[in-house]
Amino acid sequence: MEKITSNLLNKIIVVISAALAITLVINYSLVFAAQPTVNLGTAAPFAILAGTPDITDAGNTSVIQGNVGLSPASGAGIGLLCSQVNGTIYSVDATGPLPCRITNGPLMVTAKNDLDAAYTDAAGRIPVTTVPTELGGTTVVAGTYDSSSTQFEISAGAGALVLDGQNDPSSVFIFEAGFNGTGLTVGPGSTVSLVNGAQACNVFWRVDTASIDTTANFKGTILALNSISVANGATIEGRLLARNGNVTLINDTITVPTCAATTGGSGSGSSTATPGFPNTGIFANPVVLWVIAPLLTIIATLAVIYVARKKQLL
Repeated sequence: MEKITSNLLNKIIVVISAALAITLVINYSLVFAAQPTVNLGTAAPFAILAGTPDITDAGNTSVIQGNVGLSPASGAGIGLLCSQVNGTIYSVDATGPLPCRITNGPLMVTAKNDLDAAYTDAAGRIPVTTVPTELGGTTVVAGTYDSSSTQFEISAGAGALVLDGQNDPSSVFIFEAGFNGTGLTVGPGSTVSLVNGAQACNVFWRVDTASIDTTANFKGTILALNSISVANGATIEGRLLARNGNVTLINDTITVPTCAATTGGSGSGSSTATPGFPNTGIFANPVVLWVIAPLLTIIATLAVIYVARKKQLL
């Protein structure tokens, strides 16, 4: 009897240890499977943020929903009218469009520094999945992606690029293009489509340069090292943020994206849910993952052992 009890105790210890290990592995995977969003800091309210020499709009017919800023170049390089901007135009000096322009050099320095930090953050995300240059006609889930050709293309003839949030509105999509390529080229009439909870506020394109062609329907924040150009009639739910270069427009619509209340991270208009945890059902609470789930596993294991022991005694 004593031997049986000892053997049973050893089995209990082994089974419980294994159950806990499996539970922790599952929970670890759940926690770290998702990327947190890229924190834009004070750059988040800007629909357009450029470095030098200017921000131009041929015909002055573009509509910008969000702030506009140019730094370190003079505000004289901001070629937009106040009537085009539903937001504030910031400059580093007392030049630029009036009466909507505000001179705020310190804010512009901070916003550009936050843009630099966001660019570096997006560039350092792992793991990275390599995908074909042509993204049109493909569907991708949350993650970080680069291209074997060091650039990305979205062509209308290839079909829409579909970003699938898999029913998790905190899903983050990061696309990284190397410096040896041309960055991002979005063809005329091409489309980026968001499905199953994916949000434009959590889509980021870290590139050298970006070119968006006529009537394209684009989603996401462009973090460009150099210039960004948008051709006639494009619609962008995102941001055009150029660290060093300029931004050029022609009769376009740019709208700063906002996140639904269920997403994580403070840098892109999102709320305070924990990044990395599935934001659905009971798994939205990390206590369930780390406390209740292991306890339930132990209780269930002991119950199975108890029933087996009773049968053994009978």
